Amino acid sequence: MDVMTAVLSRRSEHQLTEPAPSDDEFAYLLRAAATAPDHGRLRPWRWILVRGEGRAALGRCFAEACPPPDSRPDRTAAKTHRAPLLATLVFTPVSGHRVPEWEQLAAASAMAGSLGLLLHARGFGSIWRTGRFTESAQVHRLLRLQPAERLLGWLYIGTPEEPQRLRRRAPDDVAGRISVFAPGAAAGQVSPTRPVVPPRASAASPGR
Repeated sequence: MDVMTAVLSRRSEHQLTEPAPSDDEFAYLLRAAATAPDHGRLRPWRWILVRGEGRAALGRCFAEACPPPDSRPDRTAAKTHRAPLLATLVFTPVSGHRVPEWEQLAAASAMAGSLGLLLHARGFGSIWRTGRFTESAQVHRLLRLQPAERLLGWLYIGTPEEPQRLRRRAPDDVAGRISVFAPGAAAGQVSPTRPVVPPRASAASPGR
């Protein structure tokens, strides 16, 4: 799968089942994703892989951290079973560094975006899930986060239950968000030189 096809055909997958990438396969893809722009090469992030019984423990923690009257313990606990692998992204900023924290967060985001495309190109599906539990002290304790770390969310990963179908179209209004700077003259607008043609839905990569 070429890069343009991966970008245009990737979408969030809500129904995910086995198989998910193994720990070794996840690490293999992460080595590639980690080549995303990272000023200072700080790697200001780490991943916690949650699968198997770990999902049940995390689900129970979700239920306990959900206060009444919003609490629906069974439904809340079941959220962690929506995918076989919950990859937890933890932001680990380097304090006092010449690279500001916002730029370190941008590096973590770029890495995560690249990983999502790599998973898709390999035939896996994924979806980002965040919400109130990223700020939960109980969840932080369960996952043994350090005080300076931030829980950014979970990348739910698995295999789509249905064959992947193209549902994403390239936006038509991006040209209005681009201008060309010319000293002493009004900014000129840019028009795409050629239309972006969505690819046909593709099957899983044979490399998986």
